[in-house]
Amino acid sequence: METASTPCKVHQCSKCQGDTAYYCVSCPCDLCPQCKENHVKDLQTIDHDVVSHRDKINYIPTQEICVRHLYMFREMYCEHCELPVCYHCSEHRTHRWINLQRVYQTKRQQHRGTIHTISEALFYRPVLLPRIKTDFKTCHIEFSLYQSEMLTKAQTLKHLINKVRKDFIKNVFCDFDFKHRCLKQKKEMIRHIVSLQEYELRYVQPEFTFSALQFLSSIKKALPQIHPTHHTSQLSMTESLNKEDVMESLSAIQITERGNRHVGNQCLLKLTSAPELHQSLTVTGVDCCDHISCVTSDRVWVSDDINNLILTGTTGVPLHRVEDSYPGLFRYGGLHTVNSESELIYIDRKGNINKLSKDMKTATTFIETTDSTWDPLCVYWSPSTGDLLVAIYNDDTKTGKVTRYNQSGQLTKTIQHDNTGRALYSGPLYITENNNGDVVVSDSIDIGSGAVVVTKRGGIHRFSYTGPPSGSGLEPRGICTDALSHILVCDDKTKTVQMLDKDGQFLSHLLTKSQEMGEPRSLSYDVNTHRLWVGSGSRYNKVCVYRYITRQDALTDQSQVMESLSEIPTPGTEKPQQGNQCLLKLMSPPELLHSLTLTDVDGCDHISRVTSDQVRVSDTFNLILTDTTGVPLHRVKDSHSFLSGLHTVNSESELIYIDSKDNINKLSKDMETTTTFIGKTDPTWRPRCVYWSPSTGDLLVGMCYIRTDTGKVTRYNQSGQLTQTIHHDNTGRRLYNQPNYITDNNNGDVVVSDYSIFYQSGAVVVTERGGRHRFSYTGHPSGSGLESNGICTDALSHILVCDYKTKTVQMLDKDGQFLSHLLTESQEMGVPRSLSYDVNTHRLWVGSYNKVCVYRYITRQDALTDEHRPRPDGEAMFSSTSAVEWR
Repeated sequence: METASTPCKVHQCSKCQGDTAYYCVSCPCDLCPQCKENHVKDLQTIDHDVVSHRDKINYIPTQEICVRHLYMFREMYCEHCELPVCYHCSEHRTHRWINLQRVYQTKRQQHRGTIHTISEALFYRPVLLPRIKTDFKTCHIEFSLYQSEMLTKAQTLKHLINKVRKDFIKNVFCDFDFKHRCLKQKKEMIRHIVSLQEYELRYVQPEFTFSALQFLSSIKKALPQIHPTHHTSQLSMTESLNKEDVMESLSAIQITERGNRHVGNQCLLKLTSAPELHQSLTVTGVDCCDHISCVTSDRVWVSDDINNLILTGTTGVPLHRVEDSYPGLFRYGGLHTVNSESELIYIDRKGNINKLSKDMKTATTFIETTDSTWDPLCVYWSPSTGDLLVAIYNDDTKTGKVTRYNQSGQLTKTIQHDNTGRALYSGPLYITENNNGDVVVSDSIDIGSGAVVVTKRGGIHRFSYTGPPSGSGLEPRGICTDALSHILVCDDKTKTVQMLDKDGQFLSHLLTKSQEMGEPRSLSYDVNTHRLWVGSGSRYNKVCVYRYITRQDALTDQSQVMESLSEIPTPGTEKPQQGNQCLLKLMSPPELLHSLTLTDVDGCDHISRVTSDQVRVSDTFNLILTDTTGVPLHRVKDSHSFLSGLHTVNSESELIYIDSKDNINKLSKDMETTTTFIGKTDPTWRPRCVYWSPSTGDLLVGMCYIRTDTGKVTRYNQSGQLTQTIHHDNTGRRLYNQPNYITDNNNGDVVVSDYSIFYQSGAVVVTERGGRHRFSYTGHPSGSGLESNGICTDALSHILVCDYKTKTVQMLDKDGQFLSHLLTESQEMGVPRSLSYDVNTHRLWVGSYNKVCVYRYITRQDALTDEHRPRPDGEAMFSSTSAVEWR
């Protein structure tokens, strides 16, 4: 193969410049081995589906040759025989065949949990291994002592057994002697009896005349005294060794099986400095979110106070509705929970507790209400025991109690009174359980007089929390516990989520009322991703997901993890590819390559490069396609007016733009077909700018709230599904006023040109891909003011922004440090307004009043510009996209 004449594009890691080996389906993005390790362990992306790059292209790892047809590969799967087959295996043709690739994907999905468990075990290896080695040394010492003690006891037992054996033999021989003496005595008695019979014949017969006195006298003299003795022989163990002694000796040394070693969460996790909003969703099928039960990282059950109970995903659209749910005695409460099988357990309108199957097709009565004087208010399934906790209420006595049912639905425990006999609960609305087995109840009926009531598993009252400071008042609603045994409770009085330790000490107001979340009403903790789901009340219908727990520093140190894993044999990996900083460098000064004057637009408010000689240009009312002549080649008639970054171009050269109805449309490459990619669903939020990300294939959309001067950024995947919302910083303050232009950087940062006409102020606002705020640039020097317009990033991760205040294009590094005024107002260019960077030719397109100028300010490194090497101009040999594509 002539490599010099075969153009190729090497796919690189989306987070660094390494070679792609894995692919995240959830993001989506390409990952090198090291970034993949970080990706699957980061709690922000722990639930993402990461596959090998071969799986991305539906590659079957091994193709087996059929044993019967050696010239054929096994490409199908016989479902009846559960065997891979080739097309010539005639004996399987009457059975159902399935595509082998589909079977492979199904099996992989079935074992996803096992794969995750193995991955977690490898990750915890650096923590577990030192402890196991220490345990091994300790066990060796302790077992040596036990071994010595066992040998001593065995020797003692041997001596005692020998002694018993001798005694036994002695007693046996004594028994033989006793029998011999008995036989001898028996013979003597027989002989005396014969003598007696002879005397009787001689003296008692009638022919003899003999007095009775003489007879008795002769008998006394003739018969000797016979004294038969009764001998007994008892076989017994000696006093020094009886049965109890032997058993005690043998059972003195015991080895207890403790099961598998587990790492405590306190060694694995820690609190972050401030909670971070991971995502939010507006639920369309409920009036508010009085209670939520997390099912998976992207599905949750939500109920309100008007008898709605729905299952929804990250889009907020109802996926399933339960028709017979209980409206609640007080119209709210923890009416449902989810078990380990992802089955919904809920209270129905008759007060029975039902179980809805995972496929949501079958509902069965798990616990039937038999006492009409007690009404169930809330339920909770315990992950540690599999029990079901049910809090019930008696309206006559105005008291409550907690009942515990096992997995068969049998009542096993009732908690009602403290040790003085007083009632523990007045109205248990929400219930959960802590890691130590404590039963935690949000008890509140009367306004301002509620409490968090905590008892031990057995029912002994531990404490009641009534607000910070103690006794200040509490209106507790939704409640949950986390992996670090904290108790989290929504307080309707202060509109906060309060965090307590397991002993009831107030730690902090974890969350406060915000525009994004509203008033917190319900909580659900995801034990797999360590994220907190918060549902809002008071006629809000939002669910927000926060991250406030992260890995310990020792576990997030990738070098430590990789060093530990290096002991495990793994296939070798190729060397990472060099980054752009090794290939490219800045020119000084920038060079104008060519310019074009546009004949059919009033200004270049935004430009999107299509090819090296075609560009999309928009002004206040027009959106056209033009080439180097400046003549319109195509016009979009339904584009939005008065928007800035209203269009972008994807890798297929399709135009993505905002239309006049605030929908986001996609125009095909041949410009003949227009489809709605993302339809408008919320009239209060209007899109202002769009950007297609080459690294992830996602679409970033800058949104503006029509009632206030505030904005947010939403991320959509390639299917048009909402995957992320960026709105606030870690203190809860809004990040954006009006996001007019948007782009992303090579490291995944989301870069927004934000300018408020109302406040007459602008900034470049940069967040990490996950949404954490990194910095806001407000001009040079800092705070001098910025009227930010068009924005882009280049192959060297610089951020370029047009500043209308100074009439310049300013260059920042990826961390927001000002580097230079790359371009200033000129006769040729005019006032720079919009930017577009060509990743193939490394040229910068700049739009002004009615001109577009193309500059070159990046060139190859000296080592790569040797005269014997081809010129880089116009060649598509470098790209920031990832994976390998042959053309």
